[in-house]
Amino acid sequence: MFKHILLLLFLLSLFILPFQPAHAQDVSGPVYIVQPGDNLSSIADFFSVSLAELMAANGITDPNQLSVGQQLVIPGLEGVTGTLRTQVINFGDSYRSLVRQTQVPEDLFRKLNHVVSPSEFYVGVSMIVPVQQEGREHTRVSLVEGESLLEVAIKNNTSVWSLAGINSLQGSWDGLPRDTLFAPGESNGTATTGLPSAFISAEIRDLPIKQGGTAVIKVQTSPGVTLGGLLIDRPLNFFTNEDGIQVALQGVHALLAPGVHPLRLDALLPGGSRQSYEQMILIVSGYFSDITISVPSETLNPSVTEPENQQIISVVSTATTTRNWQGEFNIPVALPFCIKDWFGIRRTYLGQGTDIKLNGFHSGVDYGICSESNPYDIYAPAPGTVVFTAPLTVRGNATIIDHGWGVYSGFWHQEESYVTVGQYMKTGELIGKIGGTGRVTGPHLHWELWVNGIQVDPLDWLIQAYP
Repeated sequence: MFKHILLLLFLLSLFILPFQPAHAQDVSGPVYIVQPGDNLSSIADFFSVSLAELMAANGITDPNQLSVGQQLVIPGLEGVTGTLRTQVINFGDSYRSLVRQTQVPEDLFRKLNHVVSPSEFYVGVSMIVPVQQEGREHTRVSLVEGESLLEVAIKNNTSVWSLAGINSLQGSWDGLPRDTLFAPGESNGTATTGLPSAFISAEIRDLPIKQGGTAVIKVQTSPGVTLGGLLIDRPLNFFTNEDGIQVALQGVHALLAPGVHPLRLDALLPGGSRQSYEQMILIVSGYFSDITISVPSETLNPSVTEPENQQIISVVSTATTTRNWQGEFNIPVALPFCIKDWFGIRRTYLGQGTDIKLNGFHSGVDYGICSESNPYDIYAPAPGTVVFTAPLTVRGNATIIDHGWGVYSGFWHQEESYVTVGQYMKTGELIGKIGGTGRVTGPHLHWELWVNGIQVDPLDWLIQAYP
């Protein structure tokens, strides 16, 4: 009887006593801010902790209850403090400087980012960087040729030993020319590290760059410096922007293999000496699909296509020094518009009634006709000068406008062209009429955009301003 009473009291206590939810363990560690697309499992996998440990450290009982912006303590990263943020590596950043900047031991930094070797450190790669609380920031400085650590310390109002301690140097002799160091003080916000003295700053916009994308390279230099360089295999043309920053725009070919490729900046100093800096830059896939198209066989004949290609390339290979546009480009057709085919799609052309085959990609955007009531008019998407207008076998009635700085628009397959070479066009002015001339399967406008000799996705230029 006594046992039955005890059992009854125990069962009643389950309903009477309040439920105690799980509480976070007393766990210290860096804080990660939940990003769109994250879930607890993916976060646990990335930081190499178990899901149970992550939930226990943050008092989470339901793994599905996670919100963007939520702060999570990451256990198992003893020695790492601050808020864990994603930082895209930019030109001039180095593995050594980032380890110094975070003040995290190198083995923990590698664990945090799954880095096997410093050689994996490319421009455009995302790294997890602990951002320290106030008082832990440091300003970036760089050793130039012939400069001692003592000189750097004096210029930054600190001591050699303070510099050595912050940067894990063995002594005043341990600094290397062009090495990036950190000195006590507020962060100076410099976007680059480790660059030669001719470069004050350098930045590549919108990293990582995709196949068919436009690279925007902005460089601030010492007075009198002339810039050049190379992205992959294309020489860079630099022009001075309104703010005094030198800018190069460079297209990345849609068929370029995704992976890492070279980027080099060259500086010619007023005295005639030269300085260069090179890093590998990550190019990512544009995720283009494949289609097969049947076309008249005569439009696939290399004796016709190659001379025509070279003719177009010769027109768009000059970079004029005046930038004619401001802000985003406009759609070159009337509203409402219909896109019939997208940039970058891999195409296999089959010659009708033959076994002729040509592999390539779609080098522009095709605008069709939404309805018979739609106007067939073609308009200038941005200001520029007409530099070509003529009938061609593949491109049909073609017009090319030079917008400046190596940026050109091509308009193919027109029924009629209303402009002449040398004519200056304002945004929205009439160019021609949509047609079906050249290698087509129906009437449309093929709008092509060239940036320093490479076709890029024109739609990028409709949604964001360059440079």
